[in-house]
Amino acid sequence: MRQLYRQYHRDNFRRCNRPGIVLMLTIVLLVILSLVGYMLVTRIASQRHRNQYIIDYQVARYACDSAIKYALVALTDVNTSRLISRPNEPDFSDLFALDDEQYKKILDDWARQNAANQAHDSNLTDVTEMPLVAELESPNDFNDLSDANRLFAAMDMNELKPAFIPGPYGPAWPYVIEPLEFQIGSATVKIEIEDENAKFPLGWSMLDEKEGQREGKAGFETFCEWMKLDRGEIDALESQAGDVAGIKTFKLDFKTTEVSQPAASKPAARRSRRGRRARPQTTTVSSITHTADFAKLFHSGLIDLDTLAKPTTAGSDRQESALKYMGVWASKSVNINTAPRHVLEAAFAFGGDGERIADEIIKRRRIQPFSSIDELKKDRTLLRYSDSIKKTEKYITTTSDFFTIRVTATSGVARVSAIIAVTMADKKMQKIAVLSG
Repeated sequence: MRQLYRQYHRDNFRRCNRPGIVLMLTIVLLVILSLVGYMLVTRIASQRHRNQYIIDYQVARYACDSAIKYALVALTDVNTSRLISRPNEPDFSDLFALDDEQYKKILDDWARQNAANQAHDSNLTDVTEMPLVAELESPNDFNDLSDANRLFAAMDMNELKPAFIPGPYGPAWPYVIEPLEFQIGSATVKIEIEDENAKFPLGWSMLDEKEGQREGKAGFETFCEWMKLDRGEIDALESQAGDVAGIKTFKLDFKTTEVSQPAASKPAARRSRRGRRARPQTTTVSSITHTADFAKLFHSGLIDLDTLAKPTTAGSDRQESALKYMGVWASKSVNINTAPRHVLEAAFAFGGDGERIADEIIKRRRIQPFSSIDELKKDRTLLRYSDSIKKTEKYITTTSDFFTIRVTATSGVARVSAIIAVTMADKKMQKIAVLSG
C-alpha cells in the first residue's frame, strides 16, 4: 500500500512539472536561435559595410586622382606673383601669437572701422566712438543719440564682421587661392594650395655650409621660441635634425652632378664581348632629386612632426601650431612678401637685426610688395641694414616657386587624401614628392 502511494505521488509530480520543463527547453532553444540569428545579421551587416566601404573608397580614390590631375594643370594658370596691397587691413603676420579672445577683438575692431568708413560716406559723426545697440545700457541711451549716430549704433555687426583676415594673396594665410570644393560623382573633393616659401625651411637647421650653420641654428631656435616650444622640445628637434644630416647633408646651392655606379656584379656582365671590363653606369643627381630626398626624409619618422603639430593656440575658428608655419618639404628660401613676422625674424638671423628688418618689411609690403631683392636693398628705410640684408640675400626671395597641393576626397565613410609638393619656374612644374593616405 505504501509503495502504491509513493508511485502515485511520483507520477503526479512528473505530470505537474512536465509543462515547466517544456517551457524551459523552449526558452533555451529561443535564446540559442536568437544568438545565432544575431550573429548572422551582424556578419551580414559587417560584410555589407565592408563592401560599401570598398565601393566608397574606390570612388574617393578615383575622385582624388582626377582632382590631382586637375590641380596640377590649374596651378600653372595661377599668378603667384600677384600679391594684394592691404594698407587699411590688419596684417596677418602677428595673428599666430594671439589667443582666441584677442583674435576676435581684432575682427570686431576691423568690423567697427569698416562700419565707420561706411558711415562716413553717409555724413555720420563720431562713429568710431559710438557703441552698438547691444553695448548700450538702456533703451533711453539709444533714444538720446542723434539720428546719424543712432543709425550707426543699430548696424548689424554680424554682417560687417569679416570671416577672416586676408593673407598676401587674398585668401587666409598660407593659401595661394581660395580652397576649391566640388563634386566628382558621389565624392566631395577639396583642393588647397599653400605657399611653402612663406614658411620657415626645416632644412636650415641642418645646413652644410660652415658660415651658415650657426645662424641657421639660431634662426631655428628663434622660430621655435616664437611658437612656444620649450627647451627640451627644441633640443630634441635639433637632435633629430642632426640624425637626418648624418644621412645626407642639406645643401642650399646644389649643383647637378653625375654619380658613377659599379657595373653589374654578375661575372658574365663584367666583361664585354671583346674581353674589356664593362664601364660603370652614371646617374645624374639634380637639385630636384636632392630636394625630393629631403622631403622624404622629413616625413620618414626621423622628425617628430607630432611635436610640431601640437596646438599652441586653439579656438573655435582657427588652430595654430609650429607645423603650420614650418616648411617640411625641403624648401630653401623665404618669401619676404608672404612670410609672417616670426618667420622673417628667423630668416634674418643670418645677417642680424632680424626684428627691426622684419618690422620695416611688414610696414612696406602692406602698401606695395617688393618686386625684387634689389628693391629691398635700395629701400630708404632699410639702407642702414644693407650689410645684414646682403648676408641674408641667398636665403630670401620675393616670388614663391615652392608649393604644396593638398587634395581630399570623401565618399560615404571613405576618405582619401594626397599632398603633392611642386616647384614652379616659368610656368614649368616639377613634382618633388607625393604623400598619400
